[in-house]
Amino acid sequence: MSFFSPVFAFVFIPFVVIVYNLFPKKLRAAVLLAISLLFFAFVSRWLILYIILSIISIYLSGLGMQAIEKKKKEVLKTVEKDEKKAVKESYKKKKKFVLVMCIIFNVAFLFMFKYFNFFAVNVNLLLEYFKVGRSITIVKHLAPIGISFYTLEALSYVLDIYYGKIEADKNIIRLALYVAFFPQLLEGPIARYQDTAEALYEGKKVTFESFTFGYQKILYGFAKKLIIADRLNIIVKEVFEDFNSYNGISIFISIVAYTIMLYMEFSGTIDIVIGIGEMFGVKVPENFRQPFFAKNVSEFWTRWHISLGLWFKDYIFYPVSLSKTMKNLTGKAKKKLGNHYGPLVSGSVALLAVWLLNGLWHGAGWHYIFFGLYHFFMILMGNIWEPSVAKACEKMGIDRKKKGYRIFQSVKMSILVFIGELFFRAPSLAVAFAMLKRMFNAFSFRVGELFELGMDARDYVVLVFGLIGIFIMGILREKGIDVRENISKKKLVTRWLIYYALILLILIFGAYGQGYVPVDPIYADF
Repeated sequence: MSFFSPVFAFVFIPFVVIVYNLFPKKLRAAVLLAISLLFFAFVSRWLILYIILSIISIYLSGLGMQAIEKKKKEVLKTVEKDEKKAVKESYKKKKKFVLVMCIIFNVAFLFMFKYFNFFAVNVNLLLEYFKVGRSITIVKHLAPIGISFYTLEALSYVLDIYYGKIEADKNIIRLALYVAFFPQLLEGPIARYQDTAEALYEGKKVTFESFTFGYQKILYGFAKKLIIADRLNIIVKEVFEDFNSYNGISIFISIVAYTIMLYMEFSGTIDIVIGIGEMFGVKVPENFRQPFFAKNVSEFWTRWHISLGLWFKDYIFYPVSLSKTMKNLTGKAKKKLGNHYGPLVSGSVALLAVWLLNGLWHGAGWHYIFFGLYHFFMILMGNIWEPSVAKACEKMGIDRKKKGYRIFQSVKMSILVFIGELFFRAPSLAVAFAMLKRMFNAFSFRVGELFELGMDARDYVVLVFGLIGIFIMGILREKGIDVRENISKKKLVTRWLIYYALILLILIFGAYGQGYVPVDPIYADF
């Protein structure tokens, strides 16, 4: 069920709200959980079994670790001071065992559905190369929708219990609703237990104000997707499917188009998720913060898919960089390389782990791995060269805080991101390099080429004005101006005129009907 279908937006959501409000407050969480699981079953059928198993595993593991921690505290009261360290270590190992078993259990499903065939194909190539007369059987199967998203949410829950950030939840309905809340299943964001669990379970009534306020965000998401993303999809499909028929500038335009399309589709979906959450009184975390206003690739990724970046930072980067081995390495590196370059040694190891996993998280393919390693290299080079760039600018009298330099940084960053997205979108690493090579070897431009990519003059006009509108909204957000709050404070007639105007814009200028192919939920595949 697409979030952008009229049935979902104007039939399913109102139906859910009505059913939810019909029940008393104490039953609403259970109703919302039942609806979420039915939604999951509608999309993934019998594969609902795996999300249920995931929920049960983290529920039991959380209670198990909590019980071990409680037992430890009781034992510590009864032992001598010199025995306490050994007791703590003993119970820590027990907690770690429970945690590791839970992680293995959940990651095994993710590996089986998402990575097994990629692993099998590459192992078979090695076996064939070494003339070993055996091979691993390729398995054809469907994956549960959103498995990458709900698995990371589940793991964050047990990891936070292990690190003592939260206590285990004894209420399985609250925990299950946190993992399976239906708007987040398709494309996230990856919320933490402490972000949404209590608010979801509270069972606040959906009021007229919360309903209309949430629909503001939903309509904005629709506009991004239907007016811009689905229109740009024409260019992307045209060029990526037959790139040898196009010259370098057309390929570059298609790469830019894909990057913008991806942003509009993904952020538009997140807008819908946030809007639905607001209806139920739940503050779903923002997943984007004007990424194209970033100054460098590193900052871009703190503004794009924020929830995934924070997950990797908290559960991969910090544990690796703060491990005993890395601390020792940092100490030695500081003595030889100084305070800037010394910490970069251990930080780079952690950064490599993050971006290798980031690439794999997005998909099982060498082009995804390369996508991750490409961004690792760009961020690492930025960190290495930062002192030299700062000194060079100082010598040349360039003020790095001025608007001109900031624009230069954003343009440079955008070009690097566009190249990275080429490897992300291309069907294989070989195709990505072939497109990159052709982009430079066959570079030429004439205005007429723009109309050979599948879009007509009307499409370009709508696209330009749509992007200008989104850009203005981004500037206002960057300055801390909350447009939605301002709209909600307007008089009733003014508010509804704005709502109807947005609906009419979507109906009139949306890219649907003959000649347009809707964009499938891109991140739902990850």
